[in-house]
Amino acid sequence: MKTAAYGVQDATSPVAPMQIDRREAGPHDVLIDIEYCGICHSDIHQARNEWGGGSLYPMVPGHEIVGRVSQVGTHVTKFKLGQLVGVGCMVDACRHCEDCHAGEEQYCEGTVFTYNAKDPKHGGLTFGGYAERITVDENFVVSVPENLDTKAVAPLLCAGITLYSPLRHWDVQAGQKVGIIGLGGLGHMGVKLASAMGAHVVMITTSASKAADATRLGAHEVLISKDAEAMAKHAASFDLIIDTVPVAHDLNPYIGLLKRDKTIVLVGPLDPVEVHGANLITKRRQVAGSLIGGIAETQEMLDFCGKHNIVSDVEMIEAPYINEAYTRMLNSDVKYRFVIDMTSIKA
Repeated sequence: MKTAAYGVQDATSPVAPMQIDRREAGPHDVLIDIEYCGICHSDIHQARNEWGGGSLYPMVPGHEIVGRVSQVGTHVTKFKLGQLVGVGCMVDACRHCEDCHAGEEQYCEGTVFTYNAKDPKHGGLTFGGYAERITVDENFVVSVPENLDTKAVAPLLCAGITLYSPLRHWDVQAGQKVGIIGLGGLGHMGVKLASAMGAHVVMITTSASKAADATRLGAHEVLISKDAEAMAKHAASFDLIIDTVPVAHDLNPYIGLLKRDKTIVLVGPLDPVEVHGANLITKRRQVAGSLIGGIAETQEMLDFCGKHNIVSDVEMIEAPYINEAYTRMLNSDVKYRFVIDMTSIKA
């Protein structure tokens, strides 16, 4: 079916209106009328082909999708018409590998991402949430709690699960000391989620100006990483640190904050980072990484957010403003996630 969307034709073109084809709902599919779609930094990187030439065009970005079911396939059992649902970074996987059987579809070699991917089952390319509707297999759709502020739920489908997954995997418990490096779209969700889990949350930032906002979001302390004396006071005291900074930087000052046998988890840096072996060896510390989360864990995260009334801090925009939003995101000029009102796509 013909569908209005916003996307790019190549790496240098602006985000602009376009029309795409969406498939009708097959036996196991759910057709969703999209109400809101968040803007992720990866949307910009992929639209501009900044990740090593892997971008496919034309491209419709968007993997933080919230909307209501408008059609269900004949064999769909998990969702009903009118239900509030979400779609995150994946729309399919191989379903038979070790990762899929473990509920970790994001690590499957056959993962089909929500946009900028070839669709092996239906042909063509996958197109994301900057559109008026999307058709997705029911096994890759999640239910959204109705008590939450719907527009602010959208970023949970990427930023939320990206922070929730390592907090759960490394089994954060009440009273543990958890550090979140960087107060942005990812970091602000880390503060909210870790705080709700009962952890003693420390926002670690280079900017003292972010202290008040970090406290408002739930941080118990703010540690300015440029302050050598403050860093020394916190040495070897953290149970877990999650690093959300998206650019290359020196990990060693942060590794020194960990207790023995504890871990710093990278969810932001994709570029090479510097690590001194002695910093790890002397206290058997670990550097690890984490990628979004599986479908079951994403549902668990949404249920947790529903219970604790957690959503993202968002700034609403209309679709014609996407290019300006991209520029502002690159200048860190948003608190903390842009969300597109997809009803504006028809304006």
